[in-house]
Amino acid sequence: MAFDNTVTVTGNITRDPELRFTPGGSAVATFGLAWNRRWQNRQTNETEEQVSFFDVTCWNTLAENVSESLMKGTRVIVSGRLEQRSWESPDGERRSKVEIIADEVSPSLRWATAEVVRNERRDGGGDGGRYQGGGGGGGRPARNQAPDYIADEEPF
Repeated sequence: MAFDNTVTVTGNITRDPELRFTPGGSAVATFGLAWNRRWQNRQTNETEEQVSFFDVTCWNTLAENVSESLMKGTRVIVSGRLEQRSWESPDGERRSKVEIIADEVSPSLRWATAEVVRNERRDGGGDGGRYQGGGGGGGRPARNQAPDYIADEEPF
């Protein structure tokens, strides 16, 4: 039986993404995300609001692109998976939290515009060669732009 643990959340970044590196050289960026839900109370006819806060973790090229591109207050769409982390506090209490491990992060274009800049292809780039290209397709040519070919190579 397969279980799907996918979540997509749209909200505002509550703190600037913080970029760090593991001892092995992998990039890790973390930031906070707030999601607001508003509704009208039928009994009092007043608008009520509930805010949910999430911690988001990004890895490798995504982490580097997020830390370079986004800041506190930016409205983003985050897609990823939920993961629970547990630890023991300094006073010996067992603690845990659920965070979002991001697969994709993008600015929301509902109330803003964005300029997309493709990164140069990064071979390996700290993610074991798994995710080559980085933000938006990496080494692929932009639409309607001919790719660069080696002189002796056939273009097809």
